[in-house]
Amino acid sequence: MSSSAADQTHRTWTGSRGAIVALVLLRVGIGWHLLYEGLVKLADPGWTSAGYLLRSSWLLSDWFHAVAADAQWLRIVDLLNMWGLTLVGLGLLVGAFSRLASLAGALLLALYYLAAPPFLPAGAHLEGSYLFIDKNAVEFLALLVLTMAPTGRVAGIDGLLTRWWRGRTAPAPAATETVAAPAGNPHHSSRRELLQHLAIVPVLGSFIYAFHRKRGWRSFEVEHLLDWQRTADATSSATVKTFKFAQMDELKGQVPHARIGDLDLSRMFLGGNLIGGWAHARDLIYADSLVKAYHTDAKVFETFHMAEQAGMNTILTNPRLCRVIADYWNIEGGKIQFISDCAEGTILEGAKKSIDAGACACYVQGGVADKMVDEGDFDSIAQALDLIRQNGLPAGIGGHRLETIQGCVDKGLKPDFWVKTLHPIDYWSAKTEPSHDNIWCLNPDETVAYMERIEEPWIAFKILAAGAVHPERGFAYALENGADFLCVGMYDFQLVDNVNLFLDVLGGLGERRRPWRA
Repeated sequence: MSSSAADQTHRTWTGSRGAIVALVLLRVGIGWHLLYEGLVKLADPGWTSAGYLLRSSWLLSDWFHAVAADAQWLRIVDLLNMWGLTLVGLGLLVGAFSRLASLAGALLLALYYLAAPPFLPAGAHLEGSYLFIDKNAVEFLALLVLTMAPTGRVAGIDGLLTRWWRGRTAPAPAATETVAAPAGNPHHSSRRELLQHLAIVPVLGSFIYAFHRKRGWRSFEVEHLLDWQRTADATSSATVKTFKFAQMDELKGQVPHARIGDLDLSRMFLGGNLIGGWAHARDLIYADSLVKAYHTDAKVFETFHMAEQAGMNTILTNPRLCRVIADYWNIEGGKIQFISDCAEGTILEGAKKSIDAGACACYVQGGVADKMVDEGDFDSIAQALDLIRQNGLPAGIGGHRLETIQGCVDKGLKPDFWVKTLHPIDYWSAKTEPSHDNIWCLNPDETVAYMERIEEPWIAFKILAAGAVHPERGFAYALENGADFLCVGMYDFQLVDNVNLFLDVLGGLGERRRPWRA
């Protein structure tokens, strides 16, 4: 665009002060959002777009899937995502090359929309309800408008660059030329224009302050406490014991992944009972309250971040944790996915809530399925499988009792995966408790033998018998006896130790009687 044409466009848009102020605010708001999205991804060493790409099932889905399957291309796409969002967001926020930034941002959002449109069940939407138009589409349209509006020349770096360039290229008046004095006060107008452009400085400062308050700075007290924790080797209490928990920099590697259909899952993932407050603590009636008090939203977010950095991309949980998971996605920028047990209300109600909340897979919870099989209600299980599959998700059946799995197989029910308990029963309380209400797999040998013939993937849970079996034994027992995935409840301070132990067990695993089914 020529200088005169640009000036004319500038005058046209600035003719209505209210309109241009609104457009500048729109530019700054979208820039703030995209810049934060980019920085969060840059700050997370475990972030990848693979899960988002793999869930694509519309236009360009073959290309998205191919990118996700190629490590080199995936790394390039991840870098383009992280730096694209960061640079586009920064350009919009400070009004630097704002029209180019608007165009580049619109292109990014168009790709996001193509990968996960809101009208497909597989769309990875985190909140709200949409009818063709979602927030990606809204910001895309807004950025198209901003490509036509030179808002950066009204308030931003673009305006400062324009002032500087005009000052350099303006011809000096001839010595004999008389220059007419402009109307009004030129110095006042110039200062006002300069202040208008510099208004982006406090906006950028506010962003930096807000970002570091949320993700970077710690108070003196917190730093002092962390320093003490790094050097202390004991915790004082009524009896002094020494505790040493592994830190993130002690990770031996990341948990490997496998697939259930098109769904990418880490071989070990988080169980939701401890995080949700459903602790199996036998006679300790205060344990549930204690677990809930420990797992504040901030602590849950911290645990999720650690899990993702360790390669664990999934949590298996109840629909009542949908709110916390959605907040983690929306507020923290996290990507952990969740498998829902649908155990809230009727099984169909729980499935619908989970699907709407963005679950990556759903299954009929073990206790619910046990009861349905006892009552001969196989139709309800079949209806749940149909509903889940109609919405594009893998559908599973759980069970605490082996008879539940056997009954479903005998009735011809064929889920995409099974969720079945498995643990040894030679721990002390299993031998001394006559009611056996602290045993979740009453017949492990029969379970192992029967599951050998099952062709669908098997997620083993309760593998530590709610804390009665040491992870070193529980992990090895489950993997050696045919489990394809392990669901393990764990606290944040146990996570690194558990991942390292899992990798050791997996690396030393011999021949399995049951082949890997995922």
